[in-house]
Amino acid sequence: MSRADDRMAAPVRRDHAVRLSIVLPMYNEAQVIGDLFAQLTQVVGALEGVTSTELVCVNDGSRDGTGAALDALATDAPAPGRPAVRAVHLARNFGHQAAVLCGLAHARGDVVVVMDADLQDDPAALPRFLDGWRAGDDVVYAVRVKRKESIAKRAAFAGFHRLLGGIARTPIPVDAGNFSLLDRRVVDAVVALPEVDRYFPGLRAWIGFRQRGVPVERNPRYDDQPRVSFGGLVRLAKTAIFGFSSLPLTVFYGLAVLSGLAFAGVAGFALYHKLFTGLAIPGWASILMAACFFGALNALGIAVLGEYVIRIYDQVRRRPTYLVARASGDTEETA
Repeated sequence: MSRADDRMAAPVRRDHAVRLSIVLPMYNEAQVIGDLFAQLTQVVGALEGVTSTELVCVNDGSRDGTGAALDALATDAPAPGRPAVRAVHLARNFGHQAAVLCGLAHARGDVVVVMDADLQDDPAALPRFLDGWRAGDDVVYAVRVKRKESIAKRAAFAGFHRLLGGIARTPIPVDAGNFSLLDRRVVDAVVALPEVDRYFPGLRAWIGFRQRGVPVERNPRYDDQPRVSFGGLVRLAKTAIFGFSSLPLTVFYGLAVLSGLAFAGVAGFALYHKLFTGLAIPGWASILMAACFFGALNALGIAVLGEYVIRIYDQVRRRPTYLVARASGDTEETA
């Protein structure tokens, strides 16, 4: 349970029937769509108090048969117990976070679940999510346990989450990714945020309301071929750190102090020998090393400032986070 879990008191139980939306960002997932749809149909068919279910599938510029497979599901005749499918096709690959935002903007349910389409997010967790919402929680998110990636990847993810949790100005739950259930008012608040560079778990935590984490075992990916590259993960990590922490800039206060102390020490050493011993100060190499060191610090500082500047530039340009090419299917049918 995170520090954000108990920020809202006096939960209100929700016993009324609801409409459920499940947002599924997809990129080249044609191979798994059939299995995913079958699992979700089985799980949501057993949910009590859900009057209708829609799957909002966002095709994020896929190059395989994902688009055609989604269109086929979206145009199938409705059947009892079958979730309605709405396929939203983006104009190109805008990235995972943009696809999540698109899905949230198109979801119509009273409660909305965000999950990956690669079967790493277990659909069997949905009843526990819904139970938490009925108990009064506005956000119920999965805390990933028993991850199936390599040791190096697990260590990298764990280190990043703990670093971000330690430096973020807003408490962000550790080991919590996108897999979560959101109340309608939380969805509307997230979609209304004007930010261009988005890190959904951080924005979800920043929104507030009553939140709770539940442990969910992280399944292996079906084809062992992650769709987000290492460079994409690095960019997402930078978005999270620069978007929710001022530490990269604060560090340079400390570096400035250290540089000042180093300068004072070298200047005092040189002045002492000049005034009292008369010894010449040899060592051009050491002088050059010091100059290069402080030059590197300056370059690093400029790079950090540049990260903030480019994010400000992206924001003021106000380009849309994504563009929809077309959509198919409708979500008004009852599951």
